[in-house]
Order: sequence, then structure tokens, then C-alpha cells
Amino acid sequence: MKNLLTPVLLLLFCNAAVGQSSPHAFRFEDAATLHSASAVAVSPDAKTVLYSVQFGAEKGPEKLEWYLIPAAGGESRRLEVPENFEPTGFTRDGSALYGLYEVNKKQQLATFPIAPPNTPAAAAATPVPFTSLPDGVHSALISPDGSRYVVLADPRLPDPLQEVHTVIEAEPIGIYMIAADGKDGAWWCPTLKDVNEVAWSNDGSFLAVLSQTPKIGFHYVRSFINVCDATGARHVATIENAAAGIGWIDGGKEIVFLSTTTQVLTPDHVWTVSANGGTPIDRTPKLDGSAQQLTVDASGNVWVTVARGVRSEVDIFRNDSLTPAYQWPDGTIDSPPVSPQIASSPGVRVFTVADPQHAANVAIVHGNTLELVTKEGDDQIAKISLGEVRRVHWTSKEGIELEGIATFPARYQSGRKYPFLVLPHGGPEANDTLRLDMFARIIAGMGYVVLQPEYRGSTGYGTEFLDAIYQHFGDRAYRDVDSATDYAVSQGWADPNRLAMFGWSAGGFMTSWTVTQTHRYKAAIEGAGITDWASFMWTSDLQQVDYDARWPDKDVDAFLKFSAVMHSEDVTTPLLILHGDADERVPTYQGRELFEALAARGKTTRMVTYPGSPHFPKVWEQRQDVFREIAAWLANYNP
Repeated sequence: MKNLLTPVLLLLFCNAAVGQSSPHAFRFEDAATLHSASAVAVSPDAKTVLYSVQFGAEKGPEKLEWYLIPAAGGESRRLEVPENFEPTGFTRDGSALYGLYEVNKKQQLATFPIAPPNTPAAAAATPVPFTSLPDGVHSALISPDGSRYVVLADPRLPDPLQEVHTVIEAEPIGIYMIAADGKDGAWWCPTLKDVNEVAWSNDGSFLAVLSQTPKIGFHYVRSFINVCDATGARHVATIENAAAGIGWIDGGKEIVFLSTTTQVLTPDHVWTVSANGGTPIDRTPKLDGSAQQLTVDASGNVWVTVARGVRSEVDIFRNDSLTPAYQWPDGTIDSPPVSPQIASSPGVRVFTVADPQHAANVAIVHGNTLELVTKEGDDQIAKISLGEVRRVHWTSKEGIELEGIATFPARYQSGRKYPFLVLPHGGPEANDTLRLDMFARIIAGMGYVVLQPEYRGSTGYGTEFLDAIYQHFGDRAYRDVDSATDYAVSQGWADPNRLAMFGWSAGGFMTSWTVTQTHRYKAAIEGAGITDWASFMWTSDLQQVDYDARWPDKDVDAFLKFSAVMHSEDVTTPLLILHGDADERVPTYQGRELFEALAARGKTTRMVTYPGSPHFPKVWEQRQDVFREIAAWLANYNP
């Protein structure tokens, strides 16, 4: 272990020596400085788009800048927005932005006047707080007429002993209403205490409210739809599952939302229910993909982001069915369209799009096509040699048809075998999409062929495929991921003597579990992975019964069956364990427990934790160290 860092230091030295005039392989420094853009809001007159630009730094958290650009295209201008203000949308007249502003370490609703062009930075305005709620606010949404805001916030008074102790309990989320001038604030529908999302009726008189059972105090998930106004709440429906997204359709006669029939509790279909109450109906029971996000614009159009394999498109929901509306060539659309929030506004739709050869950027609908209005990152990528990315398909030994994304190193030579890394995604109810993926690109920049398999449990392949992971993460999903390696070897891409594996979160579980089941990998890296299911079920910050709803104390063997810590004696692959020491999603002891069991048995292992880091490091110096550790581990054990 003494020489662990030598190869990576040489690698970093060689990277630094690369001339800037010739394209170089993708490396961490490129990921840290690459600019990408995301659509945020459209002005009420539909003439201006607000978008954010994200990029990293040598140290500290990700940087955000805010820009305005004409919807017709043209030159953008940067807004001098304070770091502790995050815009959400435009006010009614478009002269200001509203959003969340940090005051005394609590987020509050605030507005921010838009300065005229060419205003000196020193003369820029400051946000004006509209709320002073004791525990801050979570989100805010302007009404269709622009006359008020609905705010989701914790209604409790602060604990007078909060500096002395922390009380562990479910955090309630209620509804707070306030006028557009910051006056007449009041709590609405106080019986609704676990609110997830709200949607305004078209006339701004009512709210459709989606609530869900909290994690603490429940060993199941149920969702509830209510209609709320100043007089109180009216129950519409109880959904015996998870739900997400909500809006009004059919002139306010029905409410539309996403839910599921799966045991894994991941909303994947479009449902409707009468606003007067009734039985919710699955309107897309035979969907061959996964409905992931839903929004209803100010004109009443229902837009749904649908994952179809490793590409996501935007469909329109009309007449109780989905019709494809927008796609991005050779890439993916991140979310439903952003459009003006004021009901009287013209209809303009703006998207965030991405593909494997470009950073994410903003595109606007012109006619029947999407046209880019930003080109963030293009100048940087022009200096980088990016390898090919392919959408690939194979059939596993047990006859399961699978898909994945293969990323090749720059200047890949057909017929030559390369070191190979299989990279299972987190979630696990998620998927990889055709975009410029930081993990895959950096590892491919080290000379690897990287394959991201969409194993059973992934979204984008229908309900049956998604539901197949329930109680079977450690066998079905494992076999699917390992079959990706079989496929890469059969294609002649992967050197069978130089195989590696890396994953984070659910991918971290898959990595730690895999090395207890096979010895074929020469090196493995797991980040923030689950290694002990019995204890994880109670200690994660989110409800985890989507994996298995049985009670661990009633059937502990069922949870230990797929726990890597129970099989540490079977590990022969050198395993690097990376974990944030403030991780609440997968608590740090999960990695520590496996590390100590491996170390006590004399296995080749190393654990690195990141002070103050949540589930994945937020500060870029820690992210850089993640890849420094990965590069060193691969160089030493899979040279």
C-alpha cells in the first residue's frame, strides 16, 4: 500500500504536461471546470428565459451563475445574483425574480429586482425577504394570476433547546399562503402535515395537494390527494403506493399525477382521479417505458418526461393517453418543459437537453423542432478528445434482454482489448441516460472501456422490468450486471484479465456484493454502498421498503442473505471503500463494517471517508480525491 499513489501522481504529472494546443483525454480537471446550462423560468411576456450555468472549482461547492437570454435567441446577460439567493421564477410583471433566500441560515421566500442592462455590479439590488418563518421554507410557487405565492414549510415553532439537543421525529410540511406584496401570510389547511407537492387550479382559487406518509412512524408508503383552499381541505383519494407530480386537467374536473402498481414504489405511470373524489385510474397500464416527471403548464397542457431505455423524451398527455412530443437527437431531455407560470402568458416551451458529446444546454421550441439557444461547454470540449459512446444491447445467459451505454477511450482501436470497468448506476430504480457522464468519461480517460448496464430494477423498460428487483437486488440485478462484463469480453473490447468494477450508492452495494460472489474482477471500488441490509432499513434517512417490505426483526435472514458483510470471507478482489462521513442516505458505518471485517481477515482493502460529506461529496476538492483514489487503486490492482 506504500506505493499506492505513485501511479496516479505520474498520471497527474503527464496530464499537466499535455500541450493545450492538442486535444487531450477527458480528465477530472475537465469535469470540474466544464460549464453546463439548465432552463429555470420564462418571463410572463414569454420574451425572456432565465437559465443557470453550473460548474465546479478547485475548491468548494459547485458554482452557479444566472443568465437572461431572449427566447428568440441572441446574446445572454449575466445577473449579479447573491450566492445565497436561488431564483425559481418571474414575478407577475416580469420586473423581478422570486425564489429562496438564506436569512439567518434559514431559506425564506424573497424577490429580487432585475437590474437594467449594463448596471454596475456594485449597484445591483439585494433580495427582499417576504417570509420570516422560524424553520424556513422548502419551496414556493406563484399563482396563475401572479397575486400570491404558496409556500411549503415546516409549521412548527423552533425548539428553544435546539442548541442543546436534537429531537428525532418526522418533519411536518404544511402550506403557507402569502400575497404577492409580502402581506397577509397565513397557514392553509393545517390538517395536511406531510405535503410533498401542490398545484394551483387555473383560476388560482384552489390547490391540488399531494401528501405522503413520512419515513418515521410508517413501514409502508401511502399517498393522499386533497383539494385545499382558505376554508380547509377536502379529501379526494388515497393511493396505496407512492405518487409524484400533480396538476389539474379537463377544466378542473380531474387531477392528474404519477403513481405505480409496483412493489418498488417508484411512480412510473400516468393516473387520473376526479377532483370530486373517486377511484384513481391508471391511464397508461401498458407503457413500454417509465413516466418520470409530470407538469401541467399554465395553458393546461400535461407534459410528461418518459424514459424509454437510456433516452428520455417529453410526451403530451391528452385524451387519457401519451403521445411523443419532443426528443433530442442522440441524447436525452432532462425534464418537462419550462414555460411562463402566469395563465395569460403566451405559450413558450424551453427544455434542458444533453447528449454524450456535449454538456447540458437550453433549447427552445421553434416550430416543431428544438433549437439550442445556449452552447455552454462547447469551447472546453473542443480541447478534449472524447471517445465514442454507444447504446448497446445483449441477452444474458438466462435470456434477459438488456441495454447499456458503452463509453470508449479516446482513439480507441477496434480489435484491441482494453482494461474494462463495469459501472452500475445508483437508485436502483433509476437509469443511465445518453449524456456526458462524469464518472464514465473520467474512467474512459484513464484508458478504460466503460459499460453502464441497465439491470432489472432500472426505469425506462416498463413495470415488469422495474418490479423484478423487489427482494432480488442481490441475485437478479447482480446477474444482469455481471452479464454486461460477459458481453464486453465477447465483443473483444475487454481484456478478460483486466476487469474492474465501480459503483456508488446502489451501485456501491452492487460492487461490494459482486466481489463476494465472483473472483473475476482484479480491482473494485464501492462508494457509499449498502453492506448490511438489516440495519440499513431503519437507519437511512429515506423510507427503504421499496427494496423489501418485510420487517427485518421478523425475518432477519432474508436481509442478511444479500449483505456483503456476511460474506466477507469469500472476497479475494482488492476492494476500495469510499464514503462521506456525514452520509444519512447510506450511513457511513455501512462501509466501515465491511472494511473492518475484510481487514480482520487479511483481505486487500482500503477505506477513505470525507469529512462533512453527505451521500456524495459536494466540495470539488473531495470529488477530486475520489477520482485520485480510484485512479491509484486501478493502477495498482488492474494495471
